[in-house]
Amino acid sequence: MKSIVILVSGRGSNMEAIVRAAIPGTRIAAVVSNRPDAQGLAFAAAHGIATRVVDHRVHADRVAFDAALAEAIDAHAPDLVVLAGFMRILTDGFVRRYAGRLLNIHPSLLPSFPGLHTHRRALEAGVRVHGATVHFVTDQLDCGPVVIQAVVPVRADDDEAALAARVLAQEHRIYPQAVRWFVAGRLAIGADGRVRVAGEADPGPGWTVPPLGG
Repeated sequence: MKSIVILVSGRGSNMEAIVRAAIPGTRIAAVVSNRPDAQGLAFAAAHGIATRVVDHRVHADRVAFDAALAEAIDAHAPDLVVLAGFMRILTDGFVRRYAGRLLNIHPSLLPSFPGLHTHRRALEAGVRVHGATVHFVTDQLDCGPVVIQAVVPVRADDDEAALAARVLAQEHRIYPQAVRWFVAGRLAIGADGRVRVAGEADPGPGWTVPPLGG
């Protein structure tokens, strides 16, 4: 049984998707937030999952916060730590502590549009497709090895909200899939920094889910 700790800062809809997926061989040990008012905490508690708040505002700096966060995480001895809308930039030391077992989801097709406001930037750039990426976290923001991506079309009448909603629906598909692969021991990071998925014919950097519904 693989133990998972999920970090959220708000609603945690990707956390909800992972919980609802009920992935065999996993146990969601805890949901931890840096915000005491995060909606995801109520969802987790309602599903019998332990919750914890590590408020970043009461710590002197990022190093102190990350140390407290790591202590809260390590209390559950997780095999995997999942960032699900966790809106804090983590220190290099924290990332190294969980190297190879720290996943994040980003609302763009990395390496395009790292950072914030991805949907606005995609529309401004006039791209024809957009999407989401699950990746291993490294000390470079939004630059870790890609596990899985989902592609959605950008429509002529899209605004940020419409595009974001279409991407989010795909996030809820691919994040549980990435977790399934991890707990099944199917993910490996090669010397070239690419993720291999055992059993997949394509040895490339991940699996791209085609657009659904046009």
